[in-house]
Amino acid sequence: MLKRFLHWLLTLLFRVKVNGLENYRQAGDRVLIIANHTSFLDPLLLGVFLPDDITFAINTQISQRWWLKPFLRLSKVFPMDPTHPISLKALIHHLQSDTKTVIFPEGRITVTGSMMKIYDGTGMVADKSGATLLPIRIDGAQYSHFSKLKNIVRLRWFPRITIHILPPTRIDTHGAFTGKARRKHSGHVLADIMTEMMFATSHYRQTLFSALLEARRTHGGQHIVAEDLERKPLSYDRLITGSIILGKLIKALTSPGETVGVLLPNSTKTLSVILGLQLYGRIPGMLNYSIGSAGMASACNTGKISIVLTSRKFIDMAHLGDEAARLSEHVKLAYLEDLAASLSPWDKLAGLIQAKTADYWYKSHFYDSDDAAVTLFTSGSEGAPKGVVLSHANVLANLQQVKARIDFNPTDVVLNFLPMFHSFGFTIGTLLPIMNGMTTFLYPSPLHYAIIPEMAYEVGATIMFGTNTFLAAYAKKAHPYDFFSLRYVVAGAEKLQESTRQMWLDKFGIRILEGYGATETSPVTSVNTAMDYKAGTVGRIMPDMLYKLEPVPGIEHGGKLHVAGPNIMKGYLLPDNPGVLVPPCSLYGEGWYDTGDIVDIDDEGFIKIQGRSKRFAKISGEMVSLTAVEQLASAAWPEAHHAAVGLPEAKKGEQVILLTTQRDASPKHLAEASPGVASINLPKKVFVVEKVPVLPTGKTDYIAATQLADSLLMAEN
Repeated sequence: MLKRFLHWLLTLLFRVKVNGLENYRQAGDRVLIIANHTSFLDPLLLGVFLPDDITFAINTQISQRWWLKPFLRLSKVFPMDPTHPISLKALIHHLQSDTKTVIFPEGRITVTGSMMKIYDGTGMVADKSGATLLPIRIDGAQYSHFSKLKNIVRLRWFPRITIHILPPTRIDTHGAFTGKARRKHSGHVLADIMTEMMFATSHYRQTLFSALLEARRTHGGQHIVAEDLERKPLSYDRLITGSIILGKLIKALTSPGETVGVLLPNSTKTLSVILGLQLYGRIPGMLNYSIGSAGMASACNTGKISIVLTSRKFIDMAHLGDEAARLSEHVKLAYLEDLAASLSPWDKLAGLIQAKTADYWYKSHFYDSDDAAVTLFTSGSEGAPKGVVLSHANVLANLQQVKARIDFNPTDVVLNFLPMFHSFGFTIGTLLPIMNGMTTFLYPSPLHYAIIPEMAYEVGATIMFGTNTFLAAYAKKAHPYDFFSLRYVVAGAEKLQESTRQMWLDKFGIRILEGYGATETSPVTSVNTAMDYKAGTVGRIMPDMLYKLEPVPGIEHGGKLHVAGPNIMKGYLLPDNPGVLVPPCSLYGEGWYDTGDIVDIDDEGFIKIQGRSKRFAKISGEMVSLTAVEQLASAAWPEAHHAAVGLPEAKKGEQVILLTTQRDASPKHLAEASPGVASINLPKKVFVVEKVPVLPTGKTDYIAATQLADSLLMAEN
């Protein structure tokens, strides 16, 4: 009777919903139920809403607490003393008697709002007992007053709670591991099951605007989520209001499904423009203003962009007057100042009312998560830039994949200086914090090397994303205390040099987490985390992503990486076929993306980048990684900038040329600094240059670098 009464009461108060009961029935008799631990309510919820008499493996001391004893009568209790390893053996024997037993692999209630450390012992219990694993996610209880997230998330008395029961699975090492190795491997598999569970139960099949409304419901309309140099903090209510008002103004100038150019800096107004476009079914086309009018005109042609939104103030401050004038010869420029001048008090009032009631009327919009959300353009580091079309689901899936691996919460402050026309800046620097209740401080340029460390200090940034080039420059300029508040620094877009990693560790005591991705993967493909970290790698692949390694002649270990998953782009827009979407496809089929990167993946799933497939030189039939040559140069001369390129050579097919800013560099000096390295892996020529060509994103411009090396070689001959 007590169980039936509690079932009725909890359903009434928390609107508890259980998904996947059929998975519970399929699990069998010998079942180890593993669940995330969000609050003190968790055992009660599982005890009441799961069928049958289940057993709870619970800490002996906790089971003795007076207030818990009445509820423990609802189920059987298996006391465990974490200080005695014999407890695990006893639990294995208990499971072998065919019981359904619940255990929380984190061992404690979360204090971050995300998954915490997963104990290896639970995985070993599942492996040795032969029990079926039944993953269960409890979602919503973390927002109740029974959680440990006071002052971290917005708590409320009766939040909606959902219990997701996933399909059963197993851990079976097949005798491949013994002893400590078996325990570690089992724990590793269990941790993957838990993170896959967190992603599988996330709500990413929606539009970005509906995700924004969902975030407002979770964190509150007055919660601050964005700020820029104008120092006018933007709450969810103000962001949604601004997006609706701007969206209605732009709607009058455009048509549904049209790609609209966005020529604006990192600012809260730009964020409102992007969301306003998406709200009314328009697709923002993010223009890279650092490539000049010819490059922007080419992008507009590729994306079939006929109107570009910009700002007179921005064009004036960024000294883009000449570029804007030339761009206006190809497309129409619409200025935000002119749009704002047409606003009436009634327009503002209507926008405010619509923002307050958006949860009710927005559902009537007739476009979905698979529609295009944004068009970004590739960096063009090795060829002509292409348009990359990402859907709403692509972007939101990538945000949820990152969230399943890294713990962040609404108290975090992200300093985002990466431009929104860059996929890293758009998805991770801007939308990740917005959709998760963090505050993002939008700074207009990553090139202000002395100012950005000061901004990190001033705003109390806790998370920062950047490229190796930028992070190295900030470290040189920064005071040792400028980054005192940072919890995470994540590097991507280019190889993280060992000298940069060591400088941040020595000067600031911060371990940089290196990741890897591409615009085509929305952009994160893999990342190191606080719990899964291996120096020299780019981390482990994101949840729900598949990968295959294509064998490459001359490459002994690893191969060319192909990936598939919910974050893979809708398709390309190609310069020679403007406006026509080309869906992703590789030799492994439709939906697969060929990254073009040669990688090696170890037994634990960590990815090590060996170089681009185009970044290999074939010398006397052997493949030589140009990236590896650059790493040798960086180890020898860490303060200098290097670029290795391959040029044709009559006798051996190709030769490696190194461009460097190191003054006394020579092939002989590099060979002496690289003992044990075969001569074939060393450059034939070394040219000292004033500056190695780079793109505005900070990446090496290999097209320009190859042209420069070719001209220097011809001049020498």
